[in-house]
Amino acid sequence: MSSERIEFFFDPMCPWAYQTSKWFREVRERVGFEVSWRFFSLEEINLVVGKKHPWERPWSYGWSQMRVAAWIRRDSQEAVGRWYEAAGEAFHERGVKTHDPDIHRELVSRIGFPGAVDAALADPTTADEVRADHEEAVSLHGAFGVPTIVLECGHAVFGPVVTPAPTGDAALRLWDLVVGWREFPHLYEMRHPKTTADVSHIAESFRPYLTARDWATIENPAP
Repeated sequence: MSSERIEFFFDPMCPWAYQTSKWFREVRERVGFEVSWRFFSLEEINLVVGKKHPWERPWSYGWSQMRVAAWIRRDSQEAVGRWYEAAGEAFHERGVKTHDPDIHRELVSRIGFPGAVDAALADPTTADEVRADHEEAVSLHGAFGVPTIVLECGHAVFGPVVTPAPTGDAALRLWDLVVGWREFPHLYEMRHPKTTADVSHIAESFRPYLTARDWATIENPAP
């Protein structure tokens, strides 16, 4: 068992981060490390010039959900992890529009946090917490998207970008690959090119997400 603390940066709207979080939870059960759930805004990193920042809008799809999560995180890391698991399962596996504030109110009530949405939105410091996490990820770790995992030694990894989430012994083998990257601090990128079959596999895996989302994906070039 490990006493290491691992940071997991996510945006609840990202289907890749959700799949990685499922794998990450299984590895955590087997390896025993501690987890810090941290926030990263895809709306902000992919902001179109001239558009409002997510914190300037009354409700932003991912950003406002993370404000709710920030309020819940004040209870415990276990609590915010439970929130992410519930919100992710609803949105990414069942196509529930968790980015709708009324639907999100129902979701948080079911997991034991009634009133969390309105309490979080009424508290401006929840936006400060989300923004602080996001800016730390960008400035300290060079993050440009999610999932981003930061090991206790400070080594940051974008990914693993995988669907479906590996389970069992396969989950542990993938974890060994991820932590093994520490041996090569200047290995910046390895990538498996996507074939037409891969793209079809991804589209089928993410069908609930593609059906439920109410926005067009915008992705600024990564550094």
